[in-house]
Amino acid sequence: MLSVIIPTLNAKKHLPKILAQLEGCVDEIIISDGGSTDNTLGVALANETRIVMGCKGRGWQMARGANWAFGDWYLFLHADTQLGGDWLGEVEHHIKHFPRRAGYFEFKLDADGFWPRWVEFCVRLRCGLFALPYGDQGLLIRRDVYEAAGGYPDWQLFEDVQMIRQLRRRRLRTLHAAIVTSAKRYENQGYARKTLSNLGLLLRFLLGANPDALSKRY
Repeated sequence: MLSVIIPTLNAKKHLPKILAQLEGCVDEIIISDGGSTDNTLGVALANETRIVMGCKGRGWQMARGANWAFGDWYLFLHADTQLGGDWLGEVEHHIKHFPRRAGYFEFKLDADGFWPRWVEFCVRLRCGLFALPYGDQGLLIRRDVYEAAGGYPDWQLFEDVQMIRQLRRRRLRTLHAAIVTSAKRYENQGYARKTLSNLGLLLRFLLGANPDALSKRY
């Protein structure tokens, strides 16, 4: 049984698209909401998802969703993503052939031009050299592997990095399908500036900085 867990916070604009993709393809969808004030919960209810609520912060929200999930496999997704290619076939192939490993999707941005492709190249480089996908690439993982790794920490930032570090390279695998993420933050802040800012925050985290303190600069 496959449970999809989506953390949300004022996600009514993006949520219908990802829910439409998942409809009829998975066994359970859990919306883990962090206090939305728009119609996110209305969208979730209209699509017959399960809803769990509590404090905001993706670490808390994903851990909370996992605690309420029934499935023996979890697929963690961000609300502003779209699944591309034969994503379902890749998920099913991974579940059948790689039960002890966690899978993540190839990263794409929903924008054209040089800078989106440059960011995608940087992400491929990071994943190839350091085995360090981020949460916007999704995470497919069996329940017992997730629990053995300690699950997502209750952090507001870099909960995804910590989860990957707990799994380590030998437990990771790229799914050969893309996940398309909104480029809005890059467009608002500037592609180069956003990329360098993210890298700076990551380095500070890896050197021991408090992730919740860093989240205020994100």
